[in-house]
Amino acid sequence: MSFVFYVFKKDFHSELRNRYSINSLLMFVMITISIVLFGIVSETSDSLVLSGVLWIVIFFSSMTGLSRSFVNEEEKGTTLFLQLNSKPLHVFLGKFLLNILLMLFINCVTILLYFFFVSDFQVKNFSIFFLTLFLGTFSISLSSTFIASIVAKANTKGALFPILSFPILIPIFISVISATKISVEGKSFSFASSDFQILISYILVIFSASILFFDFIWKE
Repeated sequence: MSFVFYVFKKDFHSELRNRYSINSLLMFVMITISIVLFGIVSETSDSLVLSGVLWIVIFFSSMTGLSRSFVNEEEKGTTLFLQLNSKPLHVFLGKFLLNILLMLFINCVTILLYFFFVSDFQVKNFSIFFLTLFLGTFSISLSSTFIASIVAKANTKGALFPILSFPILIPIFISVISATKISVEGKSFSFASSDFQILISYILVIFSASILFFDFIWKE
């Protein structure tokens, strides 16, 4: 765990110095929510539409900031140093911890702004809502970290990352939008149990795949 914490600490300090991901994510969230407000200002949207819009903002926010998890190592020339001094799993977990911390912060800001500006979005079952937010954030961070490691050495990193991410993340967004809609409508926990089962199963599958294949991806 000391090596995992070292990778996390290195990236965390680097992020505090340049603030690239944080600034780009915050700017994207504010712009996107502003566009949403102009689009629905004169209409009353149902719970499904508002839930979908919320997760669209979160999806594109993750595409903006999390794609640079491994790109920074390639640009700074520190990839070889990490390969020689730490195990692949340590690097992956350290990157993942930073990404989930970053996504939790950005998603909290997004939720607060969404609650404040979109008056029609009113959650009636907060236990379902917050569990959905946590599982969705965990799933997106895990998948994005794995995909970022794949595209880090490609020439078209910016374009390739969302192209690969979208089909992989589709099961997540179907489930989180459905569960968020249930929380807005105030239904009981049993209505969202199938969505949570899908999210937990997805996390287990992606985490297992990351452990199995990241060693090869990192070294090649």
